[in-house]
Amino acid sequence: MPNFAIEKSIRDGGRGVAGIDEVGRGPWAGPVVAAAFMFLEPPPRRLAARIDDSKALPAPLRRTAAAKLEAFCAKGGAVFAIGVASVEEIDRFNILQATFLAMQRALKLLPQPAEAALVDGNKVPVGLPCPATPIIGGDGLSLSIAAASIMAKVHRDAIMAELALTHRGYGWETNVGYGTKEHQDALLRLGVTTHHRQSFAPIRNLLKFKTLDETIPMIHSLLD
Repeated sequence: MPNFAIEKSIRDGGRGVAGIDEVGRGPWAGPVVAAAFMFLEPPPRRLAARIDDSKALPAPLRRTAAAKLEAFCAKGGAVFAIGVASVEEIDRFNILQATFLAMQRALKLLPQPAEAALVDGNKVPVGLPCPATPIIGGDGLSLSIAAASIMAKVHRDAIMAELALTHRGYGWETNVGYGTKEHQDALLRLGVTTHHRQSFAPIRNLLKFKTLDETIPMIHSLLD
């Protein structure tokens, strides 16, 4: 389980250290979302016990943890912010640079400036407003990064659920834009939307074919 040790090693008491994480690098549709989360005081033990890498938490527990974290923020114990990079930015800059852009935005939007940042992964975006340290597997090690991963995941899931209401059939309310069979079948039936990442090979390949007759013989190999 993640703990507060890395934060304390960066600054006395761990205060002022923001954790940064992202979700949504792999999906074929939707934005990439990052969150920055900074504890202003060490989290209570009961709250800390709810915080883990968002991928390790079932959706109901993840949503509950996000609500508890928001309540802790409302009491002044922490602050967080969300940064988003759009599909257009993903296609223009590539997914890595768009991810960095979302991280930059999240950190800069914090209601209080961070003194230092911990970034999940092995790279740090340029242009951050404070010193930053990459932490491989950070969402399983640092409470601040794990909290950021929860907030980012819940926020992005909500975006995709909302998009699913106006783009029915793709299954975004459950697959959140990943290339599941349901999503692949919908692309065949319904086509590519403005929310699909045209720079991603499966979508780019689909757009090369102008008619259904041209697409059907090739589609399954292209989507693999």
